Amino acid sequence: MKILKGLMILLVFVVMSCAQKKKTSQTQLSNSETLSDKYHLAAILDTIWSTEQEPIRKRDEAFHKFGDNSEEYKKYQAIYKRNHIINEEKIAEILKQGWPDLEKIGEQGNLTICNVLQHSSPETRVKYLPLMGQAVKEKQLSPWLLARAEDRIATDRGELQIYGGQIKYYPETKSFDVWPIVDPENVDARRAEIGLEPMAEFLRDRRYPLEWNLENQIKRTKEFKKKKN
Repeated sequence: MKILKGLMILLVFVVMSCAQKKKTSQTQLSNSETLSDKYHLAAILDTIWSTEQEPIRKRDEAFHKFGDNSEEYKKYQAIYKRNHIINEEKIAEILKQGWPDLEKIGEQGNLTICNVLQHSSPETRVKYLPLMGQAVKEKQLSPWLLARAEDRIATDRGELQIYGGQIKYYPETKSFDVWPIVDPENVDARRAEIGLEPMAEFLRDRRYPLEWNLENQIKRTKEFKKKKN
């Protein structure tokens, strides 16, 4: 009897020990999966960033060196377009679950998502604007990225932009310039409210700098309104 009792006690101990190990293992697996998901998403976004931005950078360099009819420009433009189709599909899949947590993807991840959306169709930009707005409210997205999207949508619609973030190429002058702005006299104040630098600094620090001329921009806004009316 003593032997049998001892065996039963040993069996109970073994079962309890196995159950505890299983529970610990499941907890570790859960934590590992969460960590894996985090780094997996960050890795996907890093790949999207490089495949989206690298051909754009080389395309723009080719444009300034050789023009948009050059073979160099056309080559990188084709690569960019091909990559963008894939990247847009990946971003759409990510956003199906809502805007990702800032803790998981960081500011660079947010910038990657917003850049792909900026390069997408006007309909796509409008589609995701409410989601971006909600992410800003929940402090998961910087306000300036939402402002940039709003400016892009305004230019799509042929309206004055608010924050001055959109630069366009004007074939008639063969030069780049800021798309006309609502109340350009106060644009720096609006930019400061969302944490952006003044227009002069913004244009000066671009890859291909431009000069901010407030008087000229006031004139351009008036001309824009006149044509629109």
